Amino acid sequence: MNLLHADFEAALTEVYPRLRRFAYGLTSQAADADDLVQRACERAMRKSDRFEPGTRFDSWMFRLTRNLWIDTVRASSRRASREIDAEAGKSVGYDPRPATEAAIDLSTALEAMGHLPEEQREVVALILIDGMGYRETAELLDLPIGTVSSRLVRGRKALMELLGEKDDD
Repeated sequence: MNLLHADFEAALTEVYPRLRRFAYGLTSQAADADDLVQRACERAMRKSDRFEPGTRFDSWMFRLTRNLWIDTVRASSRRASREIDAEAGKSVGYDPRPATEAAIDLSTALEAMGHLPEEQREVVALILIDGMGYRETAELLDLPIGTVSSRLVRGRKALMELLGEKDDD
């Protein structure tokens, strides 16, 4: 079933700012983020018949954007995988968003995010910037929740170091 044009436009208008922030978190460049979001919107328009009624439009758009980013990165180079096992990731404890948001300026953090490895950058963008939960992020990225947790912890620690903040774990 296709989304009606007006429904599609309204849904896209609503999710666009969040999608743009997510793309910026992935690319760390405003122009690259704009290009990525534009390509995601074009793909969504072409494939609107694949949207499952009753599912979340924003999750579908985030997944399209992420998949396009992965395609872009793969085309330019292969990345090294730096993960701890899922069991170790499950032992991660608290939600660092309030402390992180209170301690740093968002524009400085976004700039510093450009120095993170891609897999940490996308988890940090979804959880710390967009406010998604761990489970929702794990489902969106098709990862075990322990992997999401470990990437978030490593990304947060790296951001804190880049920003010159003391990490009080």
